[in-house]
Amino acid sequence: MSERAAGKEAVNVVWSGNWVAERLGVELVGDGSPDGDKELRELLGLALRRNPKRAHLLVSNVLGKHVPQKPSVVYAAGFELGRRVRELLGDAAARRAVVLGYAETATGLGHAVADGLGVAPYLHSTRRPVEGVERAGGFEESHSHATSHLLLPENPALLAGDCGPTGGGAGAGAGAEVHAGADTDPGAGTGLSAGAPLVLVDDEFSTGNTVLNTIRALHERYPRSRYVVVALVDMRSAADHGRLTEFAAETGARVDLVTRSSGSLTLPEGVLEKGQALVAAQEEAGSARPGPAGPVSPEQVATEATAFARSQATGSAAPEAGVTTGAAVPSAAGSAAPEAGVEPGRGFCTRVDLQWPAGVPDGGRHGFTPAHRAALEPALPAMAARIAAALGDTRRVLVLGFEELMYAPLRLGTALEDHTGSEVRYSTTTRSPVLAVDDPGYAIRTRLVFPAHDNPADGPGDRYAYNVAGAGFDAVVVVVDSTADTPELHAPDGLLAQLDAHTDHVLLVVVPSYVPSYAASRTASGLTPYAPERQEPPMLPEPLRGPAFSSYAPDDVGWLLQDLSDVELEAPTEEREEAIQSGGAHYAESLPVEYQPSAQYQGLFKAALDLSAARVARAVGTVTETVLAERTPRPVLVSLARAGTPVGVLMRRWARQRHGLDLPHYAVSIVRGRGIDANALRWLAAHHDPADVVFVDGWTGKGAITRELSAALAGFDGFNPEIAVLADPGGCVRTYGTRADFLIPSACLNSTVSGLISRTVLRSDLVGPDDFHGAKFYRELADSDVSGHFQDTVAAHFDEVVDAVDAEVKELLAVDRAPTWEGWAAVERISEEYGIHDVNLVKPGVGETTRVLLRRVPWKILAKRGAGADLEHIRLLADQRGVPVEEVDGLPYTCVGLIHPKYTRGATGANGKAVESK
Repeated sequence: MSERAAGKEAVNVVWSGNWVAERLGVELVGDGSPDGDKELRELLGLALRRNPKRAHLLVSNVLGKHVPQKPSVVYAAGFELGRRVRELLGDAAARRAVVLGYAETATGLGHAVADGLGVAPYLHSTRRPVEGVERAGGFEESHSHATSHLLLPENPALLAGDCGPTGGGAGAGAGAEVHAGADTDPGAGTGLSAGAPLVLVDDEFSTGNTVLNTIRALHERYPRSRYVVVALVDMRSAADHGRLTEFAAETGARVDLVTRSSGSLTLPEGVLEKGQALVAAQEEAGSARPGPAGPVSPEQVATEATAFARSQATGSAAPEAGVTTGAAVPSAAGSAAPEAGVEPGRGFCTRVDLQWPAGVPDGGRHGFTPAHRAALEPALPAMAARIAAALGDTRRVLVLGFEELMYAPLRLGTALEDHTGSEVRYSTTTRSPVLAVDDPGYAIRTRLVFPAHDNPADGPGDRYAYNVAGAGFDAVVVVVDSTADTPELHAPDGLLAQLDAHTDHVLLVVVPSYVPSYAASRTASGLTPYAPERQEPPMLPEPLRGPAFSSYAPDDVGWLLQDLSDVELEAPTEEREEAIQSGGAHYAESLPVEYQPSAQYQGLFKAALDLSAARVARAVGTVTETVLAERTPRPVLVSLARAGTPVGVLMRRWARQRHGLDLPHYAVSIVRGRGIDANALRWLAAHHDPADVVFVDGWTGKGAITRELSAALAGFDGFNPEIAVLADPGGCVRTYGTRADFLIPSACLNSTVSGLISRTVLRSDLVGPDDFHGAKFYRELADSDVSGHFQDTVAAHFDEVVDAVDAEVKELLAVDRAPTWEGWAAVERISEEYGIHDVNLVKPGVGETTRVLLRRVPWKILAKRGAGADLEHIRLLADQRGVPVEEVDGLPYTCVGLIHPKYTRGATGANGKAVESK
């Protein structure tokens, strides 16, 4: 009889989600099958946690994380899913598959799935940087307690895809269970090679954010034709069900979903706030709860053990009988006080020499291959025998793993089940703080709190073991890797001491921490190892994309910004200018009122676009080809919002049309005097190689942003501060499309040519330390939007300028293009000649002059004598605002805009003309 069938015959117990469901009004609903609700409740209970994004926690009864369970049941859950993936892929594709599991909860599950495939190498993400090991990638898990995941494979080829084109691929086969196409080539008829399918394993599939973040990050660097998502339960809402299909259509790759069960969790309005209040109330009540009168009797321990056994046999409810105290209460030292009702210090700790096989990794942090699996399997019985010998005649045993170290203790547990007649259970410690409530209808009955003992990258803190205290275990076998065998583990308030208060016998088993061969050889040779990367701060959401944010297509650009569309940020131009010049405000703390062009001005824009589109196309081709030739063959374009964004979109289109390259493109904020958005850089570093990042802007004026970027990147390793621009009239960069100062039509307008996105905003009350800078999406201006028209008009000239671009790039690559900074010298001269004495008020070039007229209080315009059509829109705007245009000889730019140097609101007369204050 299977474990699952045996569980159905066991005594009925209270569902371990009742306590939360009754108080918060949440409802766990199965997939609609006759036994759907019952099966889901057997798999899942509910608990609460202190989390700003999701107060409730789905607690799995077969994962082996929070609820002790038979090792054989835990291993079989993953192994069975792996078998189903193999059936889905077919033997040929399964032999090429790579399995990726998620830290920390799914590291063991993913490894068991890889075992089920039988021939697949395995890798899991990690939150532990490892000295000497370079990162191959990373991604964010937005709702998790600890969000940042690192990918540290010993062999980076594990992540490589099939390297074929990704456009026009198969659709998604998403659903709770997918069997279609099990023996077919997923690339058939799509232009895709069969490649190496990537199998991503997590314990639950709730919103799909984490999986999609991972696939998107990896697909940009290592495109492949097929992905399979595996989870114990599919708990997506109706709104999230179409996201896999949409993503498959976006990437051209096939995405399948394989799960054991499916259902949904109905969350009433305000559940987050109610959950947080409930957690706070329970924690306060727990801290005031009096201690017990005396120790737990043997009869009570036996009763509790029976209750735990029943709950774990069914894989459902928490213990029938509770320990006397419920949640552990932190002591003054920050760890758990001894659980009430248990005599502390009853046992001792025995270290067991496991004799782990040489060369076998302790898990999948750096990769675990079929060869490693073949070496581990025959060694398991002997290791289990050594543990059993140290245990002696023990009735009830818990094998307790350690955070991400789930697979090694799980397999030791399955081998121990086979070797002894003891009742064996398995669970692991965790980083995640969860409320403990002593109630049979709640999934987390007790918790132990102890200090972290592996020198974690994010600093010292508490760690937890759930449902161990009061469970009646005669012995606990603690399995850690050697990195975690530290003084903190053995300290008076450490994990071993905490366990010693709740069991007669504590055994310590240490698995050697695997160090990749290249890292070990650097250390042995006396070379400086790669510095370990520290845990990244939390709160890094995915980029905003159109149509939800901007009118650009989703793949045109990802905005590393936060949406401030609902915030009133606009201020009258005159008020802004006075505040900026008086030092009372920074220009990035507000937005100018969005300029609405007149019909005459719109006509000028269209005429200018028709006149200069081919010239812009040529500059786009030249700068893109220069980047591809000199910087990197697969650049990650990062435009400086917002003037750089239309240029970045055009460069992306050129690379795709000319070379078939699908380049990632993001937009980030940089603010003069404040620097670049550090969180955006952190996101980029977590998802791409910083060496591949190419910063893009529209044009240079005097080079202020060039200098700003160089200074801002000084504290970030790997990024190249050199900007690629469409036009470099200031002579400030070496990667450009042209150094001529001509009209780039996108400079004529504001948001309506830039995807309807505002300038970026940086204000302390809106942008926190872990937030991206902000911007607004002007949806209401959709009728005036010409962003797509601008892109299409320029791109229509790409084919005709190819020969000219090739000739120009060949010439540029052969000459010295070192910055001359002649623009900066000219600005300093003009600032003094005109008595301004502030270079920030001198805006050189057609693009910058246009900005002055649209956003600031202009004083006068200097125009190069004889300048023609490039200045028509400048003359029109100047006339509308009553600003004089002064023709000058010897100007290195086509024009220069001067901001009023002595501005107060009295500097603008009733007729709208600028006058100097007295």
